[in-house]
Amino acid sequence: MPPLPVPPADLPGAVDWVREHLGDLTREPREAVAASAFAGGQRAADAALAGLDVTGYASTRSTVLPRSARGASRVSPYLRHGLLTLSEVWSAVDGAPERDRTKYRDELLWQEFARHLYSRLGGRTARPLRHEQPRAAAEWVGEPWRSDMACMAAVVGELREDGWLVNQTRMWLASQWAVRAGRDWAAGEDEMFAHLVDGSRAANRLGWQWTVGTGSGKPYGFSRWQVTRRAPSLCESCALADDCPVESWPDAEPGPPVDGPDLGKAPIPAGPADVEGGGGDVVWVTAESLGDRDPALAAVSGRPAVFVFDEPLLARLRLSGTRLVFLAQTLGELATTRPVRVRRGRPAVELAGLRLAATWTPVPGWQRLSRSVRPVEVHPWPWLVRPGSFALRSYSAWRRHALPR
Repeated sequence: MPPLPVPPADLPGAVDWVREHLGDLTREPREAVAASAFAGGQRAADAALAGLDVTGYASTRSTVLPRSARGASRVSPYLRHGLLTLSEVWSAVDGAPERDRTKYRDELLWQEFARHLYSRLGGRTARPLRHEQPRAAAEWVGEPWRSDMACMAAVVGELREDGWLVNQTRMWLASQWAVRAGRDWAAGEDEMFAHLVDGSRAANRLGWQWTVGTGSGKPYGFSRWQVTRRAPSLCESCALADDCPVESWPDAEPGPPVDGPDLGKAPIPAGPADVEGGGGDVVWVTAESLGDRDPALAAVSGRPAVFVFDEPLLARLRLSGTRLVFLAQTLGELATTRPVRVRRGRPAVELAGLRLAATWTPVPGWQRLSRSVRPVEVHPWPWLVRPGSFALRSYSAWRRHALPR
């Protein structure tokens, strides 16, 4: 297909660009495409890193309301798209109070664990890892995320408008969908993934599997107790305050064990430890590798880059426009520092014949496409913990062996 014009670097321009060039692929109607609560681009990422202060994080990370009291760092969209690395953020909190630093770094390690798991299993993370989904004892009436429940209306509204949620409310939605309402957990994960600006299959699927119990056998129960503790104003304003459908703990038994993938000690695909090959004329960047300090981009200043909006994939996923606006603005800013080509179509076709430089990426789509387009220059992925032969049965066991010294 003919190349697309480069997106503008400003937010209103990026919104208009997505409406015009990708609006037929978004979840909402073209005219409803809007920006998320996050500006795209390296400057926004660097500003978020410079302002990162996790003082008090250990005690406020689960606060939902008021928003001003939340301790969440809000750097996850920049981590997800390679504008920041886990190592950079790890170092940035070195001077924080010990309790807060330890808890925050534990969350960074959880993200790395998710990447290790996804690198080994890929699409198999869409199926239960260790247990079947719990079966709700009582039949749920209505949609899982009912709009007449103030807690669900507020959280779903934030997901769709801002493209982001604190971890606490992600757990609320996952538990309500699968543990209490008994809906298919993978369908709920798809719905959340479609809206999250930081949405990655690695982290989102692992979060859902842990919450609903398919990854651990211990489902997390969502009830009114969490709302009154983390966001009491929601219950106070709810029309169902005297008839709350989540008043008590969900009555659901853990699912039986499944014959899932091998999570024992085995090699985890990690990509090259050093640059392989050379002589790439253009850098192939993806949604995982959009930062100025991405190894392949940083290797040669000003070397052109190419990004392909995967039309068949986007037509299937139907992502919210907020996610695509973030990508478009980031590409627009990247184009102020080097030539950027933006295309729409099948990546294997759009990249054919190019001498590509790329950063190895721990996602199955990149690895599959790389076998087709054959980059001549491949750079190492910037791991926080470089994979080896680790068991992945539990995060705590992995952490004991993988924690950086």
